[in-house]
Formats: sequence, C-alpha cells, structure tokens
Amino acid sequence: MGKKEQNKPQRVKPQLLKGFRDYPPDQQAAREKMIARIQQAVELMGFQPLQTASVEAADVLLGSHYSSDSLAELFGFKGPDDADMALRYEFTLSLARYVASQPDLPLPFRRYQYGNVWRVDKPGPGRFREFMQFDIDIVGTRNMLADAEIIAAMVGTMEHLGIERFKVRYSSRKILNGLIEWAGIPPQRGPDVMRVLDKLQRIGLDNVLAELSGGRSDDSGDRIEGLYLEDNWVLRVKEFMIQNVVGTGRSLVGSHDYLQSSPSCREGFDEILQIESHLSHMGVTSDHAEVDLTIVRGLGYYTGTVFETTLLDLPEFGSMFSGGRYDNLVERFQSQSVPGVGSSLGVDRLLAALIELKKISLPRCTSKVLVTVMDRDRLPDYLAILKELRAAGIASEIFSGDTKNLTRQIRYADKLGVPLAIIAGTNEFDAGLIRIKNLAAGASKAEGTSDREDWLKAEGFQEDIPRGQLVSRIRQLLSLE
Repeated sequence: MGKKEQNKPQRVKPQLLKGFRDYPPDQQAAREKMIARIQQAVELMGFQPLQTASVEAADVLLGSHYSSDSLAELFGFKGPDDADMALRYEFTLSLARYVASQPDLPLPFRRYQYGNVWRVDKPGPGRFREFMQFDIDIVGTRNMLADAEIIAAMVGTMEHLGIERFKVRYSSRKILNGLIEWAGIPPQRGPDVMRVLDKLQRIGLDNVLAELSGGRSDDSGDRIEGLYLEDNWVLRVKEFMIQNVVGTGRSLVGSHDYLQSSPSCREGFDEILQIESHLSHMGVTSDHAEVDLTIVRGLGYYTGTVFETTLLDLPEFGSMFSGGRYDNLVERFQSQSVPGVGSSLGVDRLLAALIELKKISLPRCTSKVLVTVMDRDRLPDYLAILKELRAAGIASEIFSGDTKNLTRQIRYADKLGVPLAIIAGTNEFDAGLIRIKNLAAGASKAEGTSDREDWLKAEGFQEDIPRGQLVSRIRQLLSLE
C-alpha cells in the first residue's frame, strides 16, 4: 500500500441512529413557534419555568434498589467517579428530586418544563427513542382546586393554539378502584379490568362486556381473549357503566346507594364534583372539559384524578395532553409527603396535528429580506442597508455566496422562501434608488406553472424607490405597519 493510500481519510457513513431524527429548519421553527404559544398560555396561569439536568443519578430514576439490568432499560452508563447515571426518561422524577432538595421552596409550586427525554423503547412509526415533552405540575397541595387548574391550563393551551374542537376528559382512579371493590372483583384482577374499561370510547359497551366475559372477535375476525369474569361481576360493571358513563355526558350520577358502600368511590366522586364546580366558576364549559369515568392511565402511578385530551377532528392522533394526581411524589427522597398533580404534552404529536389542522405553517426560512450583491466594490453600501433593516427589526440576510450572478441569487432566495429581495448596483446607488423585488407575490402568481425562471427575471413584481424610503416600504410590503 502506498503512502498516499495510507494517509487517505476514512469516510464515515452519515447515518442516523435508529429511533432518532433530525429536525429541518422549517420543522424546528414551527416547533419553537408552537412552544412559545404554549409558554404564553401556561405563564398566563402563573406557571414558572424550570429546567432540570438531562442526566440523573441512577437511583434518582430507578430507586435505591436498582440493578445493572434495570439500568440497561434506560440510556444508562458509568460516568465520572464510577457513578451510575442515565438520561432522563421523563420530567416528574427530576421534579421530585428538585422539590426534595429545596426545603425553602414556596408551596404550592407551579412549574412548567419542556425538553427532550430518552427511552429505550422499540422504535416504530411515530415512536422514537428521543422526543420532546412539555409538562405542567402543581406540587405541594391535595386541594382539588389544583387539579381544576391543571385541567383549565390544558384547555387554555388548546385554545391558545387556535384549536376549537377538542375535549379534556377526566375521572378519578378512586372511582374505578371503588367499582372493582363494589363489584366483588378480586383486587389482583383490577388492573386487567381497568385496561378493558379504558377501551369503552373506541369499542363500545357491548364489546367491553364481551372482553370482560368470554371474549370476542374484532372487525378483522381475529379472536380477542376475554377475562372470563364471573357473570355477577360483569353485571355490576354493566350497571355502573350505564348509570354513570354511557350517555351521561358531564353530569355525574354519584348518589347510588350501592356506590356509597365504597369509601374509595365516595371520595373519588366527591373530588370530581369539586373539580366540576371549580371549572364551572372558571368558565371552563363542558364543550371542552367533561367527566369520563372510563379514563384509566398510569395504573401503577396515579393515585387520584386522571385526565387526557383528544382532538375531535383527529381522534386517530390519540391523547395529546394527559396526566393526573400523584400523591407520593417525593417518597423516594424523603419521608415527608409532598403531593402533586400534573399533565404532559407530546410536542411532536401535537405539532403534527396542528399542521394537519392548518393551525400552524412550516416556515421555509427566518429571513424576510435578501440583500443581493451585484458589485463587490459597493459592499459597504450593501452592509449599510443590512444594518438599517436589522436595526428596524426586519430579519434580513446578505447573499454571502461566491457568485455575482443576480439570477442565481434570486433563485437562492426563492428556494428558501425569502419574500423580498433588494437589488442595487452602481447606477442605482448613484441615483439614490433601491429596487425591491417581491418574490412572494411573484411565486404566488407563478404557482402551478413551469416557467418560474421567467418570473425570476421579470420586471413585474418589483419597484424602484428612493433610498431613504427603504425601511418604511419594506415594512408596508411585509404588513408590519
């Protein structure tokens, strides 16, 4: 092998790891725009920003009895000083660690946080190992007013994003726990029953009852095995569903004697009624927030209220903004109980929904004006224009490529989606004039045609103005004044 071949650099394949993705400028700009709107909505309700570390100690995320096997379930690794650590897979445990470490923190603590989390899940369509969440929580109170505030914040966020048709459905795990108790179903079978009840909105009451009994066949003919519950257990579940869920809408029927026999059920109904009252006084109507006693969520996590948000025009997108009450928030870190309630929003899923609903667009670029460069000797004049536009708050860039060909520069602006281009050479500068080419108007006119090169060069969609009127005219064209 020759010396030249030995010194030849080894090329690396530009591959993306499975379960991860890049965000092109248009998607990232849309994400940031959406997040800014969400921030406005939750800050309007007094939530404060908190940013916790992306990497946590293993026992913070897994408890003190973690093992190497459990650490392997996360993006875990051995860090400096031989410490076991991992990338966070959610925000709640980091919030608990933060609260436990801040004894002087004023409670209740209302916080929001957004950022990336990492999970070693099997990637698939719409499922990634790195994704962004936006969480809101109220920590340090058992008052149902906090639960109502979380629901109101979820509603306010959807409204702030311009979504008209959505529903926040909420319930209490205590009610379903009471149902299991009242129906006589063994507690160890409760989680399986709840998972079936959670399907009510999708498959209907008859199919739910069938799955609780001997099973059923789905639309494709595949067999879905049942739980084979005793007939009297299933009859009691059916009675509960008909009286309290099916067709009742927001109104609760919580006064039945058979439900009053369960302390858990009574407590859950009372809490839901409190939340209903608080929401009503806050002006949150049943059009946007409604009781649904089949909501399950987080069987081993939530201790009381649970809620989730769906878009009525895009039900196939699933839950958008969901959560519940967890009254054992900091037990991993201290003996003192600190209850909490919160909700988490899937940023990328919601962004996809907003694009589908045409509530947000994918901006092709951030620049509103491209300053073209025709004469390198007049570069100070071009830079003076750039400085003036930016000082006026108009996002602008100067063409920094190598070509002096004007058509190529205009084509560059067109591909990026820059709406306006400034054109000036020595003759224009000497005459005190500036030419503005309205690329956005030209693109709109030429949409659907094959002769874009013609309008790129055309005299239409452009005007010559005095140099001193540049900023005011640009602002008019951009509808900034």
